[in-house]
Amino acid sequence: MSVARDRFRRFLLPGLAFKAVIIGGGYATGREIAEFFLPAGPWGGLAAMLLATAIWTLVAAVTFHFAWRIGARDYRHFFQALLGRFWIAFELAYAVFIVLILAVFGAAAGAIAAATFGLPPLVGTLALMLGIVACVAFGNAGVERVFVWVSVLLYFTYAIFFVLLLAGVGDRIATAFATLPSAGWMSGGITYAGYNVIGAVIVLPVTRHFRKGSDAVIAGMIAGPLAMLPALLFFVGMTAFLPDIAGAVLPSDYMLVRLGHPAFHILFQLMIFAALLESGTGAVHAINERVARTRGVALTPLFRALAALALLVPCMLIAERVGLVALIASGYRALAWALILIYVLPLLAIVAFRRLRAVPRPLETV
Repeated sequence: MSVARDRFRRFLLPGLAFKAVIIGGGYATGREIAEFFLPAGPWGGLAAMLLATAIWTLVAAVTFHFAWRIGARDYRHFFQALLGRFWIAFELAYAVFIVLILAVFGAAAGAIAAATFGLPPLVGTLALMLGIVACVAFGNAGVERVFVWVSVLLYFTYAIFFVLLLAGVGDRIATAFATLPSAGWMSGGITYAGYNVIGAVIVLPVTRHFRKGSDAVIAGMIAGPLAMLPALLFFVGMTAFLPDIAGAVLPSDYMLVRLGHPAFHILFQLMIFAALLESGTGAVHAINERVARTRGVALTPLFRALAALALLVPCMLIAERVGLVALIASGYRALAWALILIYVLPLLAIVAFRRLRAVPRPLETV
């Protein structure tokens, strides 16, 4: 293995995986950005984003390092070490998280199919479902390839989008930052970081490439900024369309229609679908790895695919009955505070009051 590839797997891959899990439907379409950052105004929204990035960076670095020290590469073993007999509390919260985000992903895929191609929403939902099943079937190696190649498409597309925004509405962006007032921003940043930081635990399977504790810390410090960068570019562009964009179900579509560029519009919507695919893949793969490590066996591709399908069908059917905006607004805030209580606070407490070197790390092969 080349040195460059080895460093990529140790330092960048966990961050790309973290980004993959959190970007999902609400982030990629701009709906979450509108929900949590736009109400604070241009400068307040940026402040909230920086706060969320700082929280992600801290928690990811501590999570990766703690997991490396105890040899945990799935969320169950991580929380058994963190919470002891109360580990089941996270299992219950994660069950709620999975139902909520997969429903959101299904709703977003359906909305994209309808808005971009004029297809029934169910077509987009089913396409996403089958894509996730195919991606998780081949285990860690297949999932890691999805994270890498979708990331290339995603960062490339967001960069082009930002350039088009500056060229088309750059003057309106400048006006928004110069004239619109800032409001309370701290709550939005904490809430957004709170329910998304779960991604640091979900992506533990890709931390199998760490060789030492410093790898884990460096990877965590990179993960936060890497995950927030596309949202930051998106948010800056959204300010040009205030206040009307705040209520748009698909802010990305709202902006693209007004910018023109039909070919790029299609590319961006396909990128969002790819982002939904990698997010859903990461969330479902975490469950497969939890089952595999609990049983102590290697799961076959058929088992992984069938398990994913059994999970996706009931979750994504919810998307046909509940709107995307309602799902994000009603479900995420409560989940954020639950995860802060059972994950973030205990994790930071154990680092503050216990020496990690006292935690035994079992011998384990990659």
